[in-house]
Amino acid sequence: MAIRLFVGSLSYGVDDQQLKDFFSTVGQVTSANVINDRDSGRSKGFGFVEMSTDEEAREAIKQLNDKELDGRTVIVNEAKPKEDRPRSSFGGGNGGGGGYNRDRNRSDSGRRY
Repeated sequence: MAIRLFVGSLSYGVDDQQLKDFFSTVGQVTSANVINDRDSGRSKGFGFVEMSTDEEAREAIKQLNDKELDGRTVIVNEAKPKEDRPRSSFGGGNGGGGGYNRDRNRSDSGRRY
């Protein structure tokens, strides 16, 4: 199985074919996918590419990382395996993040607001 590459900092105008063409300069591309937002259909600014061999994938990282594509400098590295995440319920899952922090909302005199 070939190494899957993560391509970040993509211009929102880049499509699958442009991504494939960009990586084809290094070797044979098995697949190239720009990730789009499910609701808007707009690019999320990143994608994934698979080359036909591990050697070509490594060469793509070496040659294409920090190169310009459609006016933006892209980031190319080995993709991390997709994590199995439990589906969250409506409202954002664990309910953490944000909110009132008692210690940060005190004035110098110790009064709470």
